[in-house]
Amino acid sequence: MLRPIDLLRQGKKEELWQMCCGFIDLSLEQFMVIQERLLLEQLELLKNCEMGRRIMCGAMPETVEEFREQVPLTTYADYLPELVEKREDVLPAKPAMWVHTIGRAGEYNFKWIPLPQRFLYELEKVTGGVGLLASCNPQGNSLVKEHLKILSTMGSRYYGSGVVAHSMQQALGYDFLPSNAEGMAFQEKIETGFREALCRGLDAFGGLPSILVYIGEMFKQGAINIDTRFLLSHPTASARLIKGLIKSKLARRPMLPKDLWSIKVVVGGGADSAIFQKRVEELWGKRPLELYGGTEGGVYATQAWDYEGMTFISNLNFFEFIPEREQFKWQLDHSYQPKTVLLDEVKAGESYEIVITNFHGGVLVRHRIGDIVKITSLRNEKLGIDIPQMTFERRADDLIDIASLGRLTERVIWEAIENTGIPYVDYVARKEVIDNKPVLHLYLELRDDYIASEGSMAAEIREQFKKLDGKYRCNFYSLIGDMETMLGLKPVEVTLLPQGAFSNYIAQREAENADLGHLKTPTHQPFGQDAFPAWSFQSCCGSCASRS
Repeated sequence: MLRPIDLLRQGKKEELWQMCCGFIDLSLEQFMVIQERLLLEQLELLKNCEMGRRIMCGAMPETVEEFREQVPLTTYADYLPELVEKREDVLPAKPAMWVHTIGRAGEYNFKWIPLPQRFLYELEKVTGGVGLLASCNPQGNSLVKEHLKILSTMGSRYYGSGVVAHSMQQALGYDFLPSNAEGMAFQEKIETGFREALCRGLDAFGGLPSILVYIGEMFKQGAINIDTRFLLSHPTASARLIKGLIKSKLARRPMLPKDLWSIKVVVGGGADSAIFQKRVEELWGKRPLELYGGTEGGVYATQAWDYEGMTFISNLNFFEFIPEREQFKWQLDHSYQPKTVLLDEVKAGESYEIVITNFHGGVLVRHRIGDIVKITSLRNEKLGIDIPQMTFERRADDLIDIASLGRLTERVIWEAIENTGIPYVDYVARKEVIDNKPVLHLYLELRDDYIASEGSMAAEIREQFKKLDGKYRCNFYSLIGDMETMLGLKPVEVTLLPQGAFSNYIAQREAENADLGHLKTPTHQPFGQDAFPAWSFQSCCGSCASRS
C-alpha cells in the first residue's frame, strides 16, 4: 500500500500533494459524493456487528436519507460499557490501537476510542497534508522534506493529539527531539529536546498553542536548564546559543526561541488556538497552522497557507450539522431529536453543532462530539477552495474547556464551590476571555449576609480545584492546576451578584409565563452562549458586562 513517505522519498512531490492535499481541490459536489460513498461502505460494516445494530436500533438504512431519518443521534454514553471495557468483539472492524481522551469526572475517567488500521492509513494521508500545508510559503509551495527535526511537545501516541503527531511523523519522516521521549516527564522531555535541538537544529513543532506559549516563556525566562558542561562539550550548541544571544541583544530583549532556530512548520489546535496564535508567533517566529480535530474522529478540518478559515476533510468522517435553533430546542427538551443539515446545506455566518460518523470501520455513529463551529464563508475565494470554511466557536455541552488544559463539568465546579464551605444562593459558570486570557468566570450570589471579596473567593475556589485534581486528574489533563503551573494563569474569576439576583430572575421568568422547567437559569453555560441572563448585569456597576 503506497504511503506518503514513499512518494516523498521518491521525490514525487506532485503525487504527494495530490495524495495528501487533494481535498482542497475538490468541488463541493465531489466532496459530497465522497461522503456518500464512504458512508454507504461504513453502513455495511455497522449492519454486520453487534455494536452497529444496537446503536442504529436495528435499522438497516440503504441511503443517506434513510440513515439520517432512522438512526438516532448518539453521545459517548450510548457506547457504554463496551468502549470503556475495550471490547473488540462487538465492533465493526478490529482496532489497530485504542486511544483515549479525558472522560467525565466521577463517571468514567477516560473516553476510549478504537482506531482500525484502515482509518489510521487514511489519517496518515490527512496528517501528511496538514504538514505539507503548514510548510507552504505564501505562494503555496511546500518546503517539506524528510528528517525535519520536530520538538516533542505533544502527549503520547495514545492521546488524540499524540496520534495526529505520530501519524504526521510517519507520513513525512520527521525526527522527534528527543528521540527517546516515551516515558519522560514533561519538563525532562522539553529540556532534553532543547539540548538536542541546540546541537542538531530545529525545524518544526506542534501541539496545543497554550503549551507552545508555555515552552517559549520557559525559555525566555531561563527556566530551561542547559548546563555549562553540556555547552563546553558541544561546540555547535555553544555557537548557536551565542548567535542567539547576539540577536536578542541587538533587539534589546530577552532571548527567544526564534533567535536560535528558523522554524519551517508549526501546527496547533485546541479550543483556544485563536487566543494564543499571536503569542506563539512572537516567541517562535512562525504562526501556527490551525487544525480542528479530536480523539473521536482524527482531523476534521485544517487551515491552508493563507491561515484563514479551516477546510473540512472529506475522507475520515461523515459530517452533519445541527443548526442553532435545533440545538436550542434540544436544550429545552432533551427528548427532542434535533434535525441536521449536510455540508452542502450550511449557511455562511451561521453556527452549528457538529455531528460525525466515523468511516473505515470506526465505531461512532451520528455522534455529537459537543462542539459548535461557525461557517465563515461558503468557499475560500483567495485560494479558490470550493468547500465551506469554518472556525471553532465553543463547546455545546456542559464541558468547559479552558486552554485545552482545564476541563470542567458542572459536577466538578459545584463540588469545588461546595468544598469552600462559603454559603451561597446559586451560581452561573461561564468560560470567558478577559485581558486576552481564557478564564472560568463564576457569578455567585452569597447568602446569610456573608461578606467576602471577589478576589478571596476566586483564590479559595482555585485551591479547591487543586485539591480535586488528585481525585479527578487523568494523566495529561488536570482540572486547572496545569494552567497555573504551566501558563502562569489564574484561571478563576468571581463576580459577586447583589442579594436577590436569582429570585428576581425567577420572578421575571414567571412574569414572562415561562414553563416551570425553564424558570431557573442554566448553572453551567458554554463559552459565547447568548442565553446568559441579563439580570446579572442590571444591578451591578457595569463591570460585569464590560468583561463578558
